[in-house]
Amino acid sequence: MARADGTVTYPPRDRAVSYTPETAAQGVQGVIRVLEGRWKLVILFQLFGGQVRRFSDLERAIPGVSQKMLIQQLRQLEADGVVARIVHHQVPPKVEYCLTEWGQSLCPALDALLAWAEDAPPGVRPPPLG
Repeated sequence: MARADGTVTYPPRDRAVSYTPETAAQGVQGVIRVLEGRWKLVILFQLFGGQVRRFSDLERAIPGVSQKMLIQQLRQLEADGVVARIVHHQVPPKVEYCLTEWGQSLCPALDALLAWAEDAPPGVRPPPLG
C-alpha cells in the first residue's frame, strides 16, 4: 500500500466530535476547498516528512507547473495555515516552505484516501496519471 509518508508520527485523537450529516458535509467541503487546486496535493507530498524546500526546488520537483501557479497555490496553502513560508533576508533572497504542524497532520487522511482508492473495484478505479 502506498503511504503519504512513512516517517510521520500521527498525533493522538483525544477529542470526540459529534457531527450531523449537515455539519459533516460542511466540514468536508471546507477541507476540499483548502485542498482543491491542480498542484496543491503535489506540493503537500513534496513537503511531507518535515521537508523544507526552497521555491526553486519545488519548481524543479513539480514538472509542468508554472512559476505563477506555484506561487498562487503556495500562497493559498499558507493563508489556510497548511504551509509555512520562511524568508531568509539575504542576497540573493532565499525563500523556503515547509508544512505547519497542522499541515503535517494531513498524512493520515491522505494515507486513508490512498488506501480507499486502492480498494476501488477495477471498473471504477481511476486510471494512473502520467
